[in-house]
Amino acid sequence: MTDSPHKFLQPPGWPRAKGYSNGIVASGQTVYVGGMVGWNENELFETDDFAGQFRQILLNIVAVLNEANARPEHIVRMTWYIGDKQEYLAALKEIGGAYREIIGRHYPVMAVIEVSGFIEDGAKLEIETTAVIPDKP
Repeated sequence: MTDSPHKFLQPPGWPRAKGYSNGIVASGQTVYVGGMVGWNENELFETDDFAGQFRQILLNIVAVLNEANARPEHIVRMTWYIGDKQEYLAALKEIGGAYREIIGRHYPVMAVIEVSGFIEDGAKLEIETTAVIPDKP
């Protein structure tokens, strides 16, 4: 984990969560990022590749967070909606690499849910994000 301003919750005796956290305690200003899909700032998909769209989503999330002076380590929750579980599983290595490159080794609470489709034609996944900018001491 990074130097997160938040407290990660790890009950005694539980195995450590892999790629996410079981819980986080955070205090400060909350930033809600709506469901981001893998298109660019002009609402155009540059790829139909799952990992490529994932990478773009993370860049979109960071761009929105920047507008609130928030950083990736302020993220406390992500909900991923994926269109195809097998496509997601096949891309895990590339997903992990993109995540570490853009977000870092910061693992908020997460859920991954398979859905039947998206409003935006061509979307492979969509991610909602919540961040908390810590209060200044």
